[in-house]
Amino acid sequence: MKAKITLLGGGSWGTALSKLLSENKNDVTVWLRDEKKCIELGKERINKKYLPNVKIPSDVVFTSNINEAVKGAEIILVVIPTQMIRGVLKKIRTENKSNKIIINASKGIEIGTMNLVSDIVREETINCTFAALTGPSHAEEVGLSMPTAITVACEDKNVAEKIQDVFMSTYFRVYTNDDVIGAELGGALKNIIALGAGISDGIGYGDNAKAALINRGIVEIARLGVAMGADVKTFFGLSGIGDLIVTCTSKHSRNWNAGNLIGQGYSKDEAIKKVGMVVEGISTTYAAFELAKKLKVEMPIVDAMYHILENSAEVKETVNKLMLRDKKEEKL
Repeated sequence: MKAKITLLGGGSWGTALSKLLSENKNDVTVWLRDEKKCIELGKERINKKYLPNVKIPSDVVFTSNINEAVKGAEIILVVIPTQMIRGVLKKIRTENKSNKIIINASKGIEIGTMNLVSDIVREETINCTFAALTGPSHAEEVGLSMPTAITVACEDKNVAEKIQDVFMSTYFRVYTNDDVIGAELGGALKNIIALGAGISDGIGYGDNAKAALINRGIVEIARLGVAMGADVKTFFGLSGIGDLIVTCTSKHSRNWNAGNLIGQGYSKDEAIKKVGMVVEGISTTYAAFELAKKLKVEMPIVDAMYHILENSAEVKETVNKLMLRDKKEEKL
């Protein structure tokens, strides 16, 4: 076995990554809160709700005992919604969350604290090395072994290269990067723009509008990133524009789907219910709105999305306000 790896979470992304890691001859355990679901997955080897067309390898272990799951693991791979991460890490006993490599494969910002996942991990673990696994990677395609390229961001180059070795396969290419903040922000903030792209499509706007939204969206993402100490070049790589493109243009994207429903006239809550999965872009919009205010960063698209979600602002009127803002040069 290459490495002993525990995944926290068994949704679509957790299922796809457990398959990949097992195929790469790693020792893989998946933790789920629901014991009944663990038994079902262990027996049937198919995640009917999230990836019904993907066969889970027979050597992937499922358990609902979190301390049993992480005990002895070299690597803990976090694949649960961002707003749940702190609470789940608190459940792990101190001796089981010390001196590990912790990889975050979720994409979001914690509401209230405005913390990135790297901050949460730093606060809730001891002597652990953090990495972010991010980039254009729909679970539906990875689960079917379709070619995918992503980035692992870690400040420790040796750890980044170890993770690269663990994940690399004939269909899963991994690049390394040392800009953790930039990679995390790119992965989190693109979900807000994807919501907007879905709204644009849902209301009936065309390709021109979506292209402008994607382009000006990456400018806003980079603007906030630079204010937080990230390298601007990161936002033009896989974890930035790469992830943004796929999330804004694919019907696999839960954020695009939620936005599309809102554009058609559904409420935020109705859209979430119909999507049937956590829509990270909604909670991230609230956190990014507060971060932008705190750091005095101009983010008009994020502002517009916040008012649509929080204040039920009328979409076409909101777009008109965006279009009629004061004239300016095109720059970062």
